[in-house]
Amino acid sequence: MTPDPPFGERWALITGATAGIGAAFAERLASDGWHLVLVARDAGRLAAQAAELTGRHGVETETIAADLSTDDGCARVERRLGDAPPVELLVNNAGISLNTPFLRSSSEDEARLLRLNVHAVLRLTLAALRTMTERRSGAVINVSSVAGFGAVMPGSTYSASKAWVTNFSESVGQSARPFGVRVMALCPGYTRTEFHQRAGIDMSKTPEWMWLSAPAVVDEALRDLRKGKLVSVPSWKYKLAVAGLRHAPRRLLDRVARDTRGRIGRDHG
Repeated sequence: MTPDPPFGERWALITGATAGIGAAFAERLASDGWHLVLVARDAGRLAAQAAELTGRHGVETETIAADLSTDDGCARVERRLGDAPPVELLVNNAGISLNTPFLRSSSEDEARLLRLNVHAVLRLTLAALRTMTERRSGAVINVSSVAGFGAVMPGSTYSASKAWVTNFSESVGQSARPFGVRVMALCPGYTRTEFHQRAGIDMSKTPEWMWLSAPAVVDEALRDLRKGKLVSVPSWKYKLAVAGLRHAPRRLLDRVARDTRGRIGRDHG
């Protein structure tokens, strides 16, 4: 089972497409001949990216400028997922973290995180699966995180949102399989993107060996999708980390839990 209809007819829709893992998916899929629907908030940046990919790879591109933390933004992308030409691969990559621990956060910021990391993923996955299951063809990759396997960043609700994405993808993936459709959670570790910088999170203390490259994450994700995996954890070092998070005693995890971003201390309550 592969998400590959006849060459020249393949369309993928990528959210958070202008940077990081989303941009790496766009580059890789365009180089493989996929036509693209690119979704992000910045219309100007989207237009430049679309022109560059079309010029370099000769593929068709569409752009949707949308804030997926809003109902209107989600609705715009949902409509495209139900239109022709059909989307054969959805990559739900858009997401945020916050630079403020929960005890000092605001309900508005936390709600926005949930709307983007959870609610948008739910809505767009459902919209895509309605048509994919009818056609009995297609795939969804929901970008989650290794952080979702354990509460290892005190005060961060990001890991809780990603735990939902992983569990949701596994469950929905099992129900979609009989229709020839795959759903997979992609759970990378620290990846060199604009993600932390945009959130204002200081990652300077994170060891060099912990970082992954976005193109390598995408390559492994697509390999795992072709294998029919429900969860993809790129890199052997993060596979070991996930095994530890899943099986280590809870008391041990509580001892070693820390926010490697260096932004939580005693003064935060």
